[in-house]
Amino acid sequence: MRAIIRNETASDINAIETVTAQAFLNAEHSSHTEQFIVNALRNAGKLSISLVADVGGEVVGHVGASPVSISGDVHGWYGLAPVSVVPGRQRQGIGGQLVSEALKRLRMQGANGCVVLGDPKYYSRFGFKSEAMLILPGVPPEYFQALSFGESMPSGAVSYHQAFEAVA
Repeated sequence: MRAIIRNETASDINAIETVTAQAFLNAEHSSHTEQFIVNALRNAGKLSISLVADVGGEVVGHVGASPVSISGDVHGWYGLAPVSVVPGRQRQGIGGQLVSEALKRLRMQGANGCVVLGDPKYYSRFGFKSEAMLILPGVPPEYFQALSFGESMPSGAVSYHQAFEAVA
Protein backbone atom coordinates (compact mmCIF):
# COMPACT_ATOMS: atom_id res chain seq x y z
CA MET A 1 0.00 0.00 0.00
CA ARG A 2 1.31 3.40 -0.94
CA ALA A 3 0.82 6.19 1.53
CA ILE A 4 1.56 9.85 1.10
CA ILE A 5 4.60 10.57 3.27
CA ARG A 6 4.70 14.19 4.36
CA ASN A 7 5.95 16.47 7.12
CA GLU A 8 3.76 16.60 10.18
CA THR A 9 1.54 19.62 10.64
CA ALA A 10 0.15 21.05 13.86
CA SER A 11 -3.20 19.44 13.05
CA ASP A 12 -1.51 15.99 12.98
CA ILE A 13 -0.18 16.06 16.56
CA ASN A 14 -3.16 14.34 18.21
CA ALA A 15 -3.30 11.73 15.45
CA ILE A 16 0.43 11.05 15.83
CA GLU A 17 -0.02 10.49 19.55
CA THR A 18 -2.90 8.07 18.91
CA VAL A 19 -1.08 6.20 16.12
CA THR A 20 2.05 5.83 18.25
CA ALA A 21 0.16 4.61 21.30
CA GLN A 22 -1.79 2.07 19.19
CA ALA A 23 1.32 0.86 17.37
CA PHE A 24 3.11 -0.04 20.60
CA LEU A 25 0.12 -1.11 22.67
CA ASN A 26 0.91 -4.83 22.44
CA ALA A 27 4.63 -4.57 21.67
CA GLU A 28 6.59 -6.98 23.81
CA HIS A 29 9.74 -4.89 24.25
CA SER A 30 8.08 -1.53 24.74
CA SER A 31 7.89 0.86 27.63
CA HIS A 32 4.54 2.04 26.20
CA THR A 33 5.77 5.61 26.49
CA GLU A 34 6.67 6.15 22.83
CA GLN A 35 3.91 8.72 22.28
CA PHE A 36 5.21 10.73 25.24
CA ILE A 37 8.73 10.57 23.83
CA VAL A 38 7.60 12.00 20.49
CA ASN A 39 5.76 14.83 22.27
CA ALA A 40 8.74 15.55 24.55
CA LEU A 41 11.12 15.66 21.57
CA ARG A 42 8.78 18.03 19.74
CA ASN A 43 8.39 20.25 22.81
CA ALA A 44 12.19 20.36 23.27
CA GLY A 45 12.70 21.31 19.62
CA LYS A 46 14.64 18.10 19.02
CA LEU A 47 12.31 16.35 16.58
CA SER A 48 14.50 17.08 13.57
CA ILE A 49 12.35 14.99 11.26
CA SER A 50 8.72 14.18 11.86
CA LEU A 51 6.90 12.48 9.01
CA VAL A 52 3.42 11.05 8.79
CA ALA A 53 1.97 8.41 6.50
CA ASP A 54 -1.35 9.65 5.16
CA VAL A 55 -3.83 7.27 3.55
CA GLY A 56 -6.99 8.89 2.30
CA GLY A 57 -6.57 11.88 4.61
CA GLU A 58 -6.00 9.71 7.68
CA VAL A 59 -2.70 9.59 9.55
CA VAL A 60 -1.82 5.89 9.82
CA GLY A 61 1.91 6.11 10.58
CA HIS A 62 4.68 8.28 11.92
CA VAL A 63 8.46 8.37 12.16
CA GLY A 64 10.72 10.76 13.99
CA ALA A 65 14.43 11.42 14.00
CA SER A 66 16.37 13.35 16.60
CA PRO A 67 20.04 14.15 17.23
CA VAL A 68 22.03 11.69 19.33
CA SER A 69 25.30 12.21 21.16
CA ILE A 70 28.28 9.93 20.65
CA SER A 71 31.15 10.08 23.13
CA GLY A 72 34.10 11.94 21.73
CA ASP A 73 33.83 14.70 19.17
CA VAL A 74 31.25 13.10 16.86
CA HIS A 75 28.51 15.24 15.34
CA GLY A 76 25.75 14.90 12.79
CA TRP A 77 24.29 11.58 13.94
CA TYR A 78 20.61 10.98 14.52
CA GLY A 79 18.40 8.40 16.14
CA LEU A 80 15.45 7.05 14.24
CA ALA A 81 12.56 6.54 16.60
CA PRO A 82 9.94 5.69 17.07
CA VAL A 83 8.50 4.21 13.88
CA SER A 84 4.76 3.72 14.29
CA VAL A 85 2.03 2.28 12.09
CA VAL A 86 -1.49 1.57 13.34
CA PRO A 87 -2.01 -2.17 13.79
CA GLY A 88 -4.57 -2.47 10.97
CA ARG A 89 -2.07 -1.04 8.48
CA GLN A 90 1.06 -2.90 9.60
CA ARG A 91 2.82 -5.27 7.18
CA GLN A 92 1.67 -3.24 4.20
CA GLY A 93 4.96 -1.41 3.54
CA ILE A 94 3.99 1.86 5.24
CA GLY A 95 6.70 1.59 7.90
CA GLY A 96 9.26 0.97 5.16
CA GLN A 97 8.10 4.04 3.28
CA LEU A 98 8.46 6.12 6.44
CA VAL A 99 11.95 4.82 7.26
CA SER A 100 13.19 5.21 3.67
CA GLU A 101 11.94 8.79 3.45
CA ALA A 102 13.37 9.72 6.86
CA LEU A 103 16.80 8.35 5.87
CA LYS A 104 16.63 10.17 2.53
CA ARG A 105 15.86 13.44 4.29
CA LEU A 106 18.63 12.95 6.85
CA ARG A 107 21.11 12.46 4.01
CA MET A 108 19.79 15.56 2.23
CA GLN A 109 20.27 17.56 5.45
CA GLY A 110 23.92 16.51 5.59
CA ALA A 111 23.66 14.02 8.44
CA ASN A 112 26.63 11.71 8.97
CA GLY A 113 24.59 8.70 10.01
CA CYS A 114 21.70 7.24 11.90
CA VAL A 115 21.21 4.75 14.72
CA VAL A 116 18.15 2.72 15.62
CA LEU A 117 17.08 0.48 18.44
CA GLY A 118 14.92 -2.28 17.04
CA ASP A 119 14.49 -5.60 15.27
CA PRO A 120 17.67 -6.41 13.32
CA LYS A 121 15.71 -8.38 10.72
CA TYR A 122 13.53 -5.39 9.96
CA TYR A 123 16.12 -2.61 9.96
CA SER A 124 18.82 -4.53 8.08
CA ARG A 125 16.79 -4.06 4.88
CA PHE A 126 17.63 -0.34 5.09
CA GLY A 127 21.36 -0.97 5.61
CA PHE A 128 21.45 -0.82 9.40
CA LYS A 129 23.73 -3.26 11.15
CA SER A 130 25.11 -3.85 14.59
CA GLU A 131 28.46 -2.10 14.96
CA ALA A 132 30.82 -3.21 17.72
CA MET A 133 32.31 0.29 17.87
CA LEU A 134 28.98 1.93 18.78
CA ILE A 135 27.18 0.96 21.94
CA LEU A 136 24.00 1.95 23.68
CA PRO A 137 24.63 1.10 27.33
CA GLY A 138 22.26 -1.46 28.76
CA VAL A 139 21.00 -2.69 25.38
CA PRO A 140 21.87 -6.02 23.73
CA PRO A 141 24.22 -5.06 20.88
CA GLU A 142 22.30 -6.94 18.18
CA TYR A 143 19.30 -4.64 18.70
CA PHE A 144 21.28 -1.41 18.47
CA GLN A 145 22.21 -0.74 14.87
CA ALA A 146 23.85 1.99 12.87
CA LEU A 147 23.98 3.25 9.31
CA SER A 148 26.82 5.55 8.28
CA PHE A 149 26.13 7.92 5.40
CA GLY A 150 29.85 8.39 4.86
CA GLU A 151 32.89 6.18 4.71
CA SER A 152 33.68 5.96 8.41
CA MET A 153 31.87 4.60 11.43
CA PRO A 154 32.43 6.46 14.69
CA SER A 155 33.08 4.67 17.93
CA GLY A 156 31.76 5.35 21.37
CA ALA A 157 28.75 5.29 23.60
CA VAL A 158 25.56 6.70 22.14
CA SER A 159 23.02 8.63 24.17
CA TYR A 160 19.61 9.86 23.17
CA HIS A 161 18.05 13.16 24.24
CA GLN A 162 16.55 13.20 27.74
CA ALA A 163 13.09 13.28 26.10
CA PHE A 164 13.47 9.51 25.69
CA GLU A 165 12.89 9.28 29.45
CA ALA A 166 9.41 10.85 29.15
CA VAL A 167 6.67 8.85 30.85
CA ALA A 168 3.69 11.17 30.41
